[in-house]
Amino acid sequence: MNEALVLGIETSCDETAVGIVKGRKLLANVISSSVAEHARFGGVVPEIAARAHLEAMPHVIKEALDKAKISLKDIDAISVTAGPGLIGALLVGTSSATGLAIGLDKPIYGVNHLSAHIAVDVLGREGKVPPAIALLVSGGHSSILQVNDLTTDVINLGATIDDAAGEAFDKIARIMDLPFPGGPSIDNESKSGDPSSISFPRGLTSAKDIEEHRYDFSFSGLKTAVSRYLAQNLNYDRANVAASFQEAVVDVLLEKSLSAAKEKGIEELIIAGGVAANSRLREVAKDRCQKLGINLRIPSPALCTDNGAMVAALGAMALEAGLTPSVPGFEVSAQFEGFAPRR
Repeated sequence: MNEALVLGIETSCDETAVGIVKGRKLLANVISSSVAEHARFGGVVPEIAARAHLEAMPHVIKEALDKAKISLKDIDAISVTAGPGLIGALLVGTSSATGLAIGLDKPIYGVNHLSAHIAVDVLGREGKVPPAIALLVSGGHSSILQVNDLTTDVINLGATIDDAAGEAFDKIARIMDLPFPGGPSIDNESKSGDPSSISFPRGLTSAKDIEEHRYDFSFSGLKTAVSRYLAQNLNYDRANVAASFQEAVVDVLLEKSLSAAKEKGIEELIIAGGVAANSRLREVAKDRCQKLGINLRIPSPALCTDNGAMVAALGAMALEAGLTPSVPGFEVSAQFEGFAPRR
């Protein structure tokens, strides 16, 4: 089916998001975030997130349809995040999507959240999507994926063995009394700091670690090192700490993902997920990729964080590839359980 209209729903965490695409053209991307309600807790509270999704869903769907200038009866398929994510939050999205699919008698695709972050890169592009190494970094995930075909052939090369990169940003920001979410706060604070002023550790980069965890990440040791530094240096320069911490994260993310590209003989690197909006990561990635002759693809910052456009894009790809739709009532999962659409 060419140029199908697909509505995508994303509720894996604290954004209630609906996107509408026509083939690879983005028609609408509406997001209602409950981040302000979680800020005083220093992190996302699952029960608050689920309730916010319930309240926002009807309005977000209507706004997306209005922006796309279409009605529900024009939709060819529904796509929804089935995991990984917060169970209560996911259930709001999948229940809404299932109701729409049954009511409209349209196919539904329960898709993987990680794959969706990568899929958003195809919007606005033409032609065959080449194989790529994908660095997926967010508050809940830090993974290196080999993407041969996003709908049928994605290989998980490595992931964090403890905290995700975005989670580390949040925790360090909280220790330094910076606002939640920590990623943008540290990014802004670091702009006036010296990234080489403090030498923080790069997790899983020793020779022994490379043998056992070649493409895996670890940020717990880095968090501990920063915490100790702050405790031992009460008059620390906050901008320098932010910049040095950020540099350690960026360095190890790119070192491992670019090593994967070189070793697998792949000339494309996609960086996706909320942390992909980080200005230093984008800057250093551009420089290193140019030196290595690797084509860098990063979505616009607005499409890096959780959104409905990415879910709709992956649904459109599944529909175009002729994949069997999910059966209404498919299970959701808090954990990673493969990239294929749910059956």
